[in-house]
Amino acid sequence: MNVKRAPRGILHLDLDAFYASVEVLDRPELRGKPVIVGGDERRGVVAAASYEARKSGVHSAMPTATAKRLCPKGIFLPVRMSRYAEMSDTVFAIYRRFTPLVEPLSIDEAFLDVTGCERLFGGAEEVARKIKAAVREETGLTVSAGVAPNKFLAKIASDLGKPDGLTVVPPGGEQEFLDPLPVGKLWGVGKVTEEALLRRGIRTIGDLRRSSQESLVRTFGAHGEHLNELARGIDDRPVETEREAKSVGHEDTYDHDLRDRGAMRRELLTLSDRVSSRLRHGGIKGKTVTLKVKYHDFVQVTRAITLSDPTDDGGTIYRCALDLLLDTEAGARAVRLLGISVSRLVPATGVPKKDRMEQLGLFGRARAGAPETPRPVDPEKKEKLNRAVDRIREKFGPGGIAPGALPQEKRRGE
Repeated sequence: MNVKRAPRGILHLDLDAFYASVEVLDRPELRGKPVIVGGDERRGVVAAASYEARKSGVHSAMPTATAKRLCPKGIFLPVRMSRYAEMSDTVFAIYRRFTPLVEPLSIDEAFLDVTGCERLFGGAEEVARKIKAAVREETGLTVSAGVAPNKFLAKIASDLGKPDGLTVVPPGGEQEFLDPLPVGKLWGVGKVTEEALLRRGIRTIGDLRRSSQESLVRTFGAHGEHLNELARGIDDRPVETEREAKSVGHEDTYDHDLRDRGAMRRELLTLSDRVSSRLRHGGIKGKTVTLKVKYHDFVQVTRAITLSDPTDDGGTIYRCALDLLLDTEAGARAVRLLGISVSRLVPATGVPKKDRMEQLGLFGRARAGAPETPRPVDPEKKEKLNRAVDRIREKFGPGGIAPGALPQEKRRGE
């Protein structure tokens, strides 16, 4: 006997112009003004733009120099990632009050499965309204919501309702919702695929749905079959609550190319400190340290090493990065970007304590220009020191304490 399953209640929640909105929240005098968050004019890109700035054509990932030409009266602000992460944590805690089935997509975006929450909070649309109200009341931010029977439809719905919108696709209303939309709204339809579809006279999602699946497969292969399913509103993917990060990293692009190895070492110290802090904040450690170097001519290389034991210690990560730097042409070639990431992550609580002193000379190879091998360090003392550093930063901000080797401007934090 076939049992008909009740439709799922899936929400897609997307904080509106998140970085810019946080800046306005912290500086109310900016309300109603074109606020643009991102890098510097020489090489930076826009990370977020308020809706007032978007009216001038500014959008994320646009070069900052272009944004300044389009919006000369814009208020340009640097990225404050630690502040955004703090606000994101507050918002996601609100989401989890309504359901444990929360799938983070990014710092400002998530899927929620609220199927079966009716007795506690009402139907999916009512849950979305309650979440929107709670986020606004408790943080001052606005969130756009899409409500639908699956993730694909919910994502499109939230995009159509921005900012501060609530768009509902009821069960059975999938085709009425999808058919009029441009085919470019489909996931997986980039510029090349869209142009190919337009050449075939397929302009809307409805046109795609009515097209022969066989002809789509002949033209686009397996991707054609997937597009046909999406055009019919089919998406059976569950909300995944265990989307663990594969790596934790940080990188910086510099206003002026780095040519001096001493300057590069200072930048690596900053990056190592940031990455280790994020690892400890997330309660994780990692075994593989990767160094990313982009030269002045945009040629990019990566170098990696895997440790015998996972770490969240900035000093250990820094020494790895220094050693890896020796395997690049940095110094002989000018460098425009440096990055460090740590992967092969494990929960920090699952890492056993060492019964021995840890020798921080990691690689056992003497090389020209390599840092001197330091004295052994007690891992337990090192962890206590790191926790103390984290507590100071929680109280006084990122600039509350920093490695002594950093110049004064670097110690002030991001």
